[in-house]
Amino acid sequence: MEGPTGVVFPTTDGTRSTSALGRAVVADALRAVDPIGARSAEHETNWRHGYLGHFRRLVEAGLLSREAALTVARDGLASLHARMRVVPDGGPETTLDEAFTAPAGPSLGTATVAGAGTPERELSLPYRGQRLRGDDLRRRLDAWVTAGVVEPSCAEAVRAVLANPDWLDLRDQRIVVLGAGAEMGPLPSVLRWGGDVVAVDLPRPEIWRRLLRTTHRYAGHLHLPVRPGTAADDDQALAAGAGADLLHRLPQAAEWLRGLDGRLVLGNYVYADGATNVRVAMAVDALTVHLQQHRDDVALAFLATPTDVFAVPAEAVRHAERGYAARGVARRSLRVLSGGRLLHRNYPPGADPGINDSLVPQQGPNYALAKRLQRWRSTVARDAGLTVSFTVAPPTRTRSVLRNRALAAAYAGAHRFGIEVFDPATSNTLMAALLVHDLRTGGGPTHPHPWQDEAYAAAHGGLWRVPYAPRSALGLAVLLGLGGARG
Repeated sequence: MEGPTGVVFPTTDGTRSTSALGRAVVADALRAVDPIGARSAEHETNWRHGYLGHFRRLVEAGLLSREAALTVARDGLASLHARMRVVPDGGPETTLDEAFTAPAGPSLGTATVAGAGTPERELSLPYRGQRLRGDDLRRRLDAWVTAGVVEPSCAEAVRAVLANPDWLDLRDQRIVVLGAGAEMGPLPSVLRWGGDVVAVDLPRPEIWRRLLRTTHRYAGHLHLPVRPGTAADDDQALAAGAGADLLHRLPQAAEWLRGLDGRLVLGNYVYADGATNVRVAMAVDALTVHLQQHRDDVALAFLATPTDVFAVPAEAVRHAERGYAARGVARRSLRVLSGGRLLHRNYPPGADPGINDSLVPQQGPNYALAKRLQRWRSTVARDAGLTVSFTVAPPTRTRSVLRNRALAAAYAGAHRFGIEVFDPATSNTLMAALLVHDLRTGGGPTHPHPWQDEAYAAAHGGLWRVPYAPRSALGLAVLLGLGGARG
């Protein structure tokens, strides 16, 4: 049977092992700043379950200094780019860099579809069946800050957008949405505000039919890649002929994006299940590097998952400590009865910064690696002077989460522990507003250390400020969520 084509894992002992790649990349990222941690990663015998501590160590090693964090990011990215491979259809295996010298195939054309709506020039947020505007939205931001659902800097950034409604006019930007059909992407909001969206997603007609319906409803313009000869005046023909496959046709997509006019904001919203997530994330990262080499007008945008490891401000630690001190008798007793396995404190007292470890074992090491390489690219690009929008997004009831029974149950029970899980429409609109803020402020404020850049404007849903370490409450949240579903 033929193996996979496109961007693929390297061969190790005759197989394309995801675990071997994960161990090697984490070890390479750690080697210069934490050689003991690197050896520990290399000798991990059960990567599928043992990866959690090694991904935490990547963050801890970077806290030594700004240069340490940059070294981890640079070395991790260099390892991935050196190790990952490309297998073209019918061609020999190559490196990622060599893939862009291969023939791109038939050039993609561009179709542009104009919406029929009126541009909105006031920020509004869908929330629990309402559309919050003005003072209602400000009160919701205040409530989230008080509850510890978002960082105060997140609320401040959204308030700045509220105070500058002209910022919503994004016609001076080309917002490239890689993974245009993703639930968490900014495409609906940018079109609602009358902006230009460059949409990239797989050549699947059902995706494009949905995107075209969205475009017609709003006021912006959708620019989409189409195969030669595709009729641009018929939605059915457009849906059938649209799409660019980043995983298998990377040079073709790169050629198309290189030729677009206007400043590009390259937004990374791609997702795939399992090991394919690493492959497509690497395809996007290779595309990012390639476009940076050929254009000097590329800004970057990322959404970080809240289920990862982050350094967090001292105020978040103090918030969690206040909650821990005020916990009830029942939860104190449960911790004692479990022998300390359940509901242990989120941080050591006085930690500055704290380490929030919200990795979820059910999501697995491939998901963690795909999201971590995006963080590394953000760190390196920001250090190089690029405009970067990097925001921690809230836990969200996306289709991919709800397909996992354990995660769906944990999200259903999360509110019992002070964690708010968002609906997709709320999340993607909030994240789009933060993207606007970053584009209008040159990437937001500068900070001495990359961990502070990552913590800025985080909308973590409460994971950073709850009293308990998230994994120590995960099993209980699952049980409570399952019980609620049965009820």
